[in-house]
Amino acid sequence: MADLQDWERKYFSKPGYEPFLYFVIYGDFKVDFKVSWEKYNTTGIPEGIKFMRYDQEKHPKGLKQFLSGPLWEEVKKKNPLFAAEVDSAPQCYILKGEVPDANTLNYYRDITGIIAYLMENGGICVFDPQMFTFWNSADWFEKIFNPKNPVPWNHVKILFSEEENGEMWFHTRGLRKYGRPDLSIHNVTKANESPVIDLLNRFIEFEAFGGVIEDGQQIKMEELPIGMRCENEGTLDDPDFNNMHVEIYWE
Repeated sequence: MADLQDWERKYFSKPGYEPFLYFVIYGDFKVDFKVSWEKYNTTGIPEGIKFMRYDQEKHPKGLKQFLSGPLWEEVKKKNPLFAAEVDSAPQCYILKGEVPDANTLNYYRDITGIIAYLMENGGICVFDPQMFTFWNSADWFEKIFNPKNPVPWNHVKILFSEEENGEMWFHTRGLRKYGRPDLSIHNVTKANESPVIDLLNRFIEFEAFGGVIEDGQQIKMEELPIGMRCENEGTLDDPDFNNMHVEIYWE
């Protein structure tokens, strides 16, 4: 087994809850699973992860279960050739499950390497349902695998939508992969959008690398008003996040 460098979590002080991973890889696979641990930077499938395969002949419903709905329609609209290739893929592998929360991200390093192996042996698309993203091969390798170190900003999506008062709601999806709550802040004015995005990215890094945001934690950024605070809210079943979340209040 390979002796690989640990992906350390520099802010880890105590466990949160179990990280949850969920990836779907579409393709026409030619695999024997004789994985080069050094090449793919992995020691194998992490503890707690189920590894399933669906194919067109035996499991057509399982294969197509994610290729419908508004998100998929948006993919077809923006990149019809890519969508057609994914839709015609005869197989998919699903990696899904919870892993123990720990002071390294080795579980993430390992699953990323397994996905890279699948992508180089017939894979054409990685679907991450936790961040609503269908990755094509080029983008996935560039932003996820090739860095060879943790890049949490590429694994967590910042979403925004307009509220009834004309201001914006910013929130994240994907931090459950690190066993940490997602982030939410309402009533963001145009003037505050840039510093709020900066704040969210700082918190994404802090949580992914093991940090825990405590209830009542104060926000201290020159670009944002004094008195902002954090509160842990929600449940893992919250459809906006599929995760618990930290609500950031202005005062």
